[in-house]
Amino acid sequence: MNKPENISAGSGDPTPYVPALELTKGQPAPIAAHGGRSYMALDQDGDAGTAAALEDALEQVATGEGQRVYDWIQSAPPGPIETKWGIGFRKYSECMDYIRAEGIEAPEGGLALPLPYTVYEQPTYSVVTSNAIWHDPDRADLAAKLREEEKHTMRRNLYFPQVMRDARRIEEYYPGLSPYTAESMDKLGVSLAHLDSQCQNFYDAAEVERVFYPEIEKLLLDFFPGATDALVYNHDVFDKDYEGDRTEDQDAKNPGVNAMYANLVHNDLNDNSGRVRCRELLTKNLRNFGRTQHYTEAEADEKMSRRFMSINLAKPMETVQQYPFVLCAWPSFADQPYINNYRIYDDRVGETTRFTYRPDHEWYWIPQQEPHEVSMLKCYDSVTDGSVSRWSFHTACVDPTLPLNAPCRKNVVVRSFVFF
Repeated sequence: MNKPENISAGSGDPTPYVPALELTKGQPAPIAAHGGRSYMALDQDGDAGTAAALEDALEQVATGEGQRVYDWIQSAPPGPIETKWGIGFRKYSECMDYIRAEGIEAPEGGLALPLPYTVYEQPTYSVVTSNAIWHDPDRADLAAKLREEEKHTMRRNLYFPQVMRDARRIEEYYPGLSPYTAESMDKLGVSLAHLDSQCQNFYDAAEVERVFYPEIEKLLLDFFPGATDALVYNHDVFDKDYEGDRTEDQDAKNPGVNAMYANLVHNDLNDNSGRVRCRELLTKNLRNFGRTQHYTEAEADEKMSRRFMSINLAKPMETVQQYPFVLCAWPSFADQPYINNYRIYDDRVGETTRFTYRPDHEWYWIPQQEPHEVSMLKCYDSVTDGSVSRWSFHTACVDPTLPLNAPCRKNVVVRSFVFF
């Protein structure tokens, strides 16, 4: 297993934690800044590389490459757009018409539908709303450039036709592999679990932390043989139709209520951020909504020297209809480079990933997912020898078999680390 490039200084202020880039055996290098190295390596006076990331973001805007891709999409004639990955579409409806015209069919329990992928093969930058640059009048011109680039980033996506399989039927595609097992997670990066939660109000962040977090931690320890610890560290609530207060309050450990669903094929972590995020939680308790962590640098090194992984779990509050959550299985993209997206905070640079389209990506959904059904996806695994999945990628989608005004997905998504 790769070791971090530098650990603590032993006394006084620790040096920045810079993980080694841990590519999976056979995996190509990512499409990333600085050769894929973590921005922690560019730390300036304890800023975790945020100043360097902002500088790189503005430099990328200045190159005009993103603008050229945006202009190419906008100037294309109506209808299909030829790309090197296949035929893409600006509009969901156009892609859906193509699926019907071509007679693209799904297996029983499945669904053929458009999914949104990036067509921009460059790293991207997203400056979070809390970043000081948005509130600094002396940098208003720079903020305006970043805001415009953010708009263009979401417009550099196209819809491509894909086929969903029913995740409950995974054993039909992989004989002997039940979706309700750790083996499914190891092979595909996707699995299902059952939970009858005692949480009564998922809009109450304090109750979710008090009741739901321990339930999920127990589920994870029961689900994964050999697991010694499970930490649920935050959650999000998704409900497009919610009419109450949606306000996020990080200090009060309240994530608010999301009105938007992630409409882009992506993964929440990568080779760097899986380790950095874990280290932040263990040694700094940074943005941790769950059990308080007080590990020393040395204790964190020891804990992270063994296998650990990050799992996202999604539980509906009622049967899912519109905007279902869909997941892609690891084997179908294990040899595909990911594209880094850098999320720039004031005190850290998070890394998420995006992917370009492949027609043979192996997608799963859970039709009419019920409240007791928990969908699980892997966001990171420290094992790099190719023997297990490293992650899944995912998105929300529009179900073409239902009207757009059908009840939207109401669910809670928790993020966790599992240690062995």
